[in-house]
Amino acid sequence: MLEKLKQKVTSNEGITPEEALWLLQEAPYDALCEAAHELTRQCAPRTFDMCSIINAKSGHCPENCKWCAQSAHHATHIETYGLVAAEECLRQARINEEQQVKRFSLVTSGRKPTQREITEICRTVSYMREHCGIEICVSLGLADAGQLEELYQAGVRRYHCNLETAPSYFSHLCTTHTQQQKLETLQAARAAGMEICSGGIIGMGESAAQRVELAFELKKLQVHSIPLNLLQRIPGTPLENTAPLQPEEVIRTIAMFRFVHPNAYLRFAGGRSQLSEEQMQLALHVGINAAIVGDLLTTLGSNVKKDKERIKLAGYEL
Repeated sequence: MLEKLKQKVTSNEGITPEEALWLLQEAPYDALCEAAHELTRQCAPRTFDMCSIINAKSGHCPENCKWCAQSAHHATHIETYGLVAAEECLRQARINEEQQVKRFSLVTSGRKPTQREITEICRTVSYMREHCGIEICVSLGLADAGQLEELYQAGVRRYHCNLETAPSYFSHLCTTHTQQQKLETLQAARAAGMEICSGGIIGMGESAAQRVELAFELKKLQVHSIPLNLLQRIPGTPLENTAPLQPEEVIRTIAMFRFVHPNAYLRFAGGRSQLSEEQMQLALHVGINAAIVGDLLTTLGSNVKKDKERIKLAGYEL
């Protein structure tokens, strides 16, 4: 069965949601890992894509996303502040550029940026582009078409907005905006000329079938950069007592995503520090070929030097 599914992928026929669910739940584990590894070597980019982010505006978010420390609905006691100055954004971008990190993203809390914030962010992006060569991405919530056009003209080349979870589960986790609004933002970003980056979080109580549903929703969007987060059970959020994922669930999910997205960058993002060193290396073997490195918003990220060692050990180029 695994060999047949591999052939479907390499012949561009693609697998069905039912077959993806079989991979997630029933496929022999060791054989699945090797099959996903072979697809990764055959189909996916071999140059590892490292990006880093800055929490460019923190807290006071009016949205009620159950997983998020930034929400004003939850008592998470995080540091809160307005937009970070251009000089600080540039300083952090340069540090990352010196460590061979290819992309740097400005990430802000909030439902949607105000026009004043867009103007300031565009100035910051232009300033950064004048003084360093790192690619600049942004993640600013539900920006509208006009704002996205301004960002593109300022030099932003990739827009990030996670779908977070399956369409059938999203309203269980957030009621202040819809997944359809996220899709509209991503489509508008692409129409403005930007690449799009979108993925989700696993371990928020969704079913195996809903993980498959998310993978195929992203396939419909033709996303080439897919962040995969493991839920960070942040004290004060409604999901703080959610049962943790088992390592095999994580690896199976990565393998399933590789079968559904053979050519994509599957990007390790938040929560990966929950895995052991051996499990992290297996994730790279099975399908992870990109990562967010450094500090991640409100939670501890990863050491860039250590990540580069892992990446090289897994056989990727930098």
